[in-house]
Amino acid sequence: MTDFEVKITDQNFNEVVLNADKPVLIDFYADWCGPCKMISPIVSEIAESHDEIIVGKVNVDENPALTAKFGIMSIPMLAVIKNGEVTAQKVGYCDKESIEGMLL
Repeated sequence: MTDFEVKITDQNFNEVVLNADKPVLIDFYADWCGPCKMISPIVSEIAESHDEIIVGKVNVDENPALTAKFGIMSIPMLAVIKNGEVTAQKVGYCDKESIEGMLL
C-alpha cells in the first residue's frame, strides 16, 4: 500500500467512504491472492495519478463485516462509491483502462 492509498476497515468505513467528499475506489483483496497481487500496482498507480478520487484497500480476511456487506465472493473486487452509493464494480483482474473507466 502506498502513501496515496487509504486502509479501509470495518471500523473506519463510514468515516472514510460514506463521508467522503469525492468518489472512492475500493480494492477488496487478500494477501494470499495472486490476481490481487497483480492488480495492486495498477491500483497504486491510479491512486498516485488521480487526486480527484480516494483510493482505499480492504483486506477481506481482516474485515469480515465489509466483506459481508459487499457480498464479496471472489477477489480482487473493485468498487466505486459516490455519495454513499456503489456506482460501478468489477470482479477479477482488469487493466488500468478498465479501472479508470469505472471512475466516469
